[in-house]
Amino acid sequence: MNLASFPWLEADIIRHSLRLMKSYQQWTGEQLVDAPSPAQIAHDLFHAPFVLLSHGIQADPVLNYGNQPALDLWETTWPELICMPSRLTAEPVERQGRAQLLNQAAQQHYIQNYQGIRISTTGRRFRISNAEIWDVWDEKGQKCGQGARFSQWQWL
Repeated sequence: MNLASFPWLEADIIRHSLRLMKSYQQWTGEQLVDAPSPAQIAHDLFHAPFVLLSHGIQADPVLNYGNQPALDLWETTWPELICMPSRLTAEPVERQGRAQLLNQAAQQHYIQNYQGIRISTTGRRFRISNAEIWDVWDEKGQKCGQGARFSQWQWL
């Protein structure tokens, strides 16, 4: 079986899915999905009816997760997505504003109602609305990235 086609089955992705879920719940008091087991959480997040992305804490953060709606929206594959610097999800003219927002989110740990213009890997532009961004913490209580979730977008 090719795990690139089923990333939610990988142990590291199951662990990261739990980090996304627990961190989101910590900041919002709400659950991203309601599932009985870690494996089911990973599956349900990957197939959720919303876009879910995250990146790490590198100087130029690299995406480390994107569910199927994210892969579809950015018109990419799992192996391509998890190698992509997250700044490339936005056009060059949008990157400074995006960086400022991510800094604000890092200071507050959670923000909501974000909107902005993004660009797919094929160059298609779209506007996201009502996005949430939150700090993602690991099992040791250390920040390991930021997550983003949104359900509203429109092709431009």
